[in-house]
Parts: sequence; C-alpha cells; structure tokens
Amino acid sequence: MTDYSDEEQRIISYLRESAARGERYFRAKNIADAIGLSSKQVGARLPHLAEKSEDVDIEKWGRARSTTWKVTVRSSTA
Repeated sequence: MTDYSDEEQRIISYLRESAARGERYFRAKNIADAIGLSSKQVGARLPHLAEKSEDVDIEKWGRARSTTWKVTVRSSTA
C-alpha cells in the first residue's frame, strides 16, 4: 500500500470519489477549492501522485491557461 501525506490523501480521495461519479477532467484550482488547499499545493503534487498512485490514473491532458488532468479509477482485478 502506498503511503500518502495528509494533502496527498485528500487529493486522491477527492479524485477517486469524483471520478467514480463520472467526472474525468480536473484543474488544480477546482480540486483546491473543493478540498481547502491552494492550487499551487495541488498542482505541485499531481505529477508526483500520477507516478505514485496505484488505484487512480492521473494523466496530464492539456494545457491552455492551466493544465487539465484526466483522471480514471483503475478497476480492481485480482
């Protein structure tokens, strides 16, 4: 099991729950607003979480004025 800091756990939990409801694309600002962190805190952690997360795929999707992240929950097949 992967160990997460408090901030990382909050981000992953939010992404997991949102993706399960059908949301797929996120911006750091929107995540930050929803969980009470700054967009800078979220944006700095997303690339690291993309490498670290075992149950959520986080992919840098597009860049306009800010980066959009595509998130999908991995199905658990064991």
